[in-house]
Amino acid sequence: MAYKINDNCFGCGRCYAECRNGAIREGDGSKSAINPDRCTECVGWYKTPRCFDCCYVNAPEPDPAHKESREELLAKFKKLHPNKNPIVV
Repeated sequence: MAYKINDNCFGCGRCYAECRNGAIREGDGSKSAINPDRCTECVGWYKTPRCFDCCYVNAPEPDPAHKESREELLAKFKKLHPNKNPIVV
């Protein structure tokens, strides 16, 4: 499932550079936002979601509105990065 940003976010931007899929951007006000079409929970890149790992306030969280299996997340990775092999499967 894709991640979303909760109200704890204060828009520090630390997660932007961590997202290798380019899924995180400035959202409304001082809060960041995650594009669920680009979020793979870091499947293909890392063992755990980097946005969550680097966040001081635990703002990223699983988005129940975008449930996906690991296989679906890996397929999304391959679609976003057709010339790359997953580092972590």
